[in-house]
Amino acid sequence: MNILDKIIIDKKREVILKKSIIPVSQLEASVFFGKETISLSQNLRNSNSGIIAEHKRRSPSKAIINQNFTVEEVVKGYESAGACGISVLTDGKYFGGSLDDLLLARASVNIPLLRKEFIVDEYQILEAKAHGADLILLIAAVLTREEIKSLSEFTKSLGLEVLLEVHNLEELEKSIMPTLDMIGVNNRNLKTFEVSLDFSKELASKIPDEFVKVSESGISSIEAINELKPYGYKGFLIGENFMKTDNAGKAATEFIKHLI
Repeated sequence: MNILDKIIIDKKREVILKKSIIPVSQLEASVFFGKETISLSQNLRNSNSGIIAEHKRRSPSKAIINQNFTVEEVVKGYESAGACGISVLTDGKYFGGSLDDLLLARASVNIPLLRKEFIVDEYQILEAKAHGADLILLIAAVLTREEIKSLSEFTKSLGLEVLLEVHNLEELEKSIMPTLDMIGVNNRNLKTFEVSLDFSKELASKIPDEFVKVSESGISSIEAINELKPYGYKGFLIGENFMKTDNAGKAATEFIKHLI
């Protein structure tokens, strides 16, 4: 069993537990539930940098990346750096995140927030909306076409955007549907954790133009982004590269300044 399989088994258990504690009505009563969302896809289309900066404390492959800064410090730094949006990891067991991180991020900035999570149930999408997210991530590797369809339709009904993540052509072909806004290619093989920009390059021409193309993981240089832009990529998700420094916001500022 690979790490992704383990995460999904744990996630399904976690959702069952949460449903038994916090009813949907409580989520719908959240102050953020009626908030109008901010479009990341629009921001990316209109941006010269396309940076989606990530708040990430640790990962299964890297253990602790950074525990020293508050969510508020990191996300405010990203916003002032000129990031198009912010990805907030909310998985606790494997990434050290929480929904509180998303809530604190929402209270601190006014740019699009992605709930970065292993979504397997509509309940998690309601949680995302209730905690101030503007979009959610769906991972094709762990969902059937029918699940992608029903979860993305539900997401759109709440006014949120959908970023769908793929790793290969098979996942892409099963996933293409009108209820997606952005398609992200993960350059990290979630089974081996090997990273290569070739994943993004090989799939670029297969992604229809109506979806904003996003390249995720393993992007640590201006050169990598300049290499990917001719392939039609508008968004670039960067996490560890900023978070592993002493000041994530400052690192993002320098990076974006050199990019545009």
